[in-house]
Amino acid sequence: MFADATILPFEAPCLLIVPSNVVHGFQYRAGAEGSVVTISDLYLQDLLRREAEFRTLFACPRALPHKPDQFDRSLQELSRELSWTAPGHASAVEALLISMLVSAVRLIHEAVVLEQPHGAAAALVARFREAVEANYRTNTQVECFAQSLGVSAKRLRAACLRAAGTTPLRIIQDRLLVEAKRLMLYSNMTVAETAYYLGFDDPAYFTRFFARGCGASPRSFRKSPPA
Repeated sequence: MFADATILPFEAPCLLIVPSNVVHGFQYRAGAEGSVVTISDLYLQDLLRREAEFRTLFACPRALPHKPDQFDRSLQELSRELSWTAPGHASAVEALLISMLVSAVRLIHEAVVLEQPHGAAAALVARFREAVEANYRTNTQVECFAQSLGVSAKRLRAACLRAAGTTPLRIIQDRLLVEAKRLMLYSNMTVAETAYYLGFDDPAYFTRFFARGCGASPRSFRKSPPA
């Protein structure tokens, strides 16, 4: 799985978690099969208010190995409930979905227990990604993020390299780039307006930043987006 600038290898059976803000893609072996469950951001925010543990699950892209058939029955029942309107339909859908999310959260917990050093790094990176998501437009300083997380910049960098295969600065820049692409494609903002909205002081610097990350200027990207 390709997630932003990270490659996450996986083998079946596996549960792949992709947050909505992550540019991603997949490379499968011939004959691979799977199911896709998409959760709207609005509904997910409601779930997060009710169950804070789910924040860890969606803090970063993940590949979670699991036991054969662990999610198969729930997926089959969820597919059936989504295809009809029997009494209690909405409650049944939510119950099945929450049950699957709880199982996924417990998979993460088990992984942390089995591999504590890596699990600690992954937990720190998950907190870091949450902080980036909340503040990427107003703060791009790794040192400030590290201080807010109660760790040194050196420790944060080591955790990111270990758990995410990239640096904290790259994670921040990738998040900015994702938002910049979205605004170029789906908003009427000018390049300068986009730059200021994303916290850049200089539109020219923003243009160079965008071109380095996308291989094209913002205007060129808007005119001819990648397929």
